[in-house]
Parts: sequence; structure tokens; C-alpha cells
Amino acid sequence: MTIIYHMAALADWRAAELSGGYAGSGDDLRDGFIHFSTAEQVVESAAKHRKGRDDLLLLFVQAETLGAALRWEPARGGQLFPHLYGVLQPRQAYRVVPLPLAADGRHVFPDLD
Repeated sequence: MTIIYHMAALADWRAAELSGGYAGSGDDLRDGFIHFSTAEQVVESAAKHRKGRDDLLLLFVQAETLGAALRWEPARGGQLFPHLYGVLQPRQAYRVVPLPLAADGRHVFPDLD
């Protein structure tokens, strides 16, 4: 089992729970896919792309549940990042936790599976 992670704005995720589908953030919509990270990548991704955001949730998703819509593509430094070309169903996130900020503006992560 491969666990991947996505940082969603609280308001966007609550809307997705009501509508039954999450199309991603504004950046995701612009890029045409939902950005995910592995456990080894997510902390750096948060620092680079979400620093200071206090409205985030961390979604835990089993990569295998996303099927062919999930592609592993090279990005930062040639690392392979998981990208979802489709809508995430809220039930596909098996765990959703708040991503609070520390005093330095960096996010405090839970134990990652």
C-alpha cells in the first residue's frame, strides 16, 4: 500500500464533502491535475507552496484506490510526484487531519503512514 498526501483548504474540502467531489485548489485547476506528495516530499512541498497557511487539512489517500487517473511524473529535482488527473472522491481520503502552524510559520505534521 502506497500512501500519498494532499493539502486542501478547509473550505474547499468541506465543499467537496457536500458536493461529492474535490477538483483541487486553484493551482491544481490551473495545472490540470491534483498535486499529491509522498511522505518524503510533503513537508518540503508545504514549506515551498503553503507556508503560513493556517486553513489546511492533510488528506491521506491510498494511491492504489485512484486507478489509472494517478500518474507519477517528474517535478522538483526530477523526483516523481503523484498527480491525479481527475476528481478526488471524499471517501477516497481515508484520513483527514488539520495541519496547524508552528510559531515559525511552518506546518506541524502528524505521523505519516
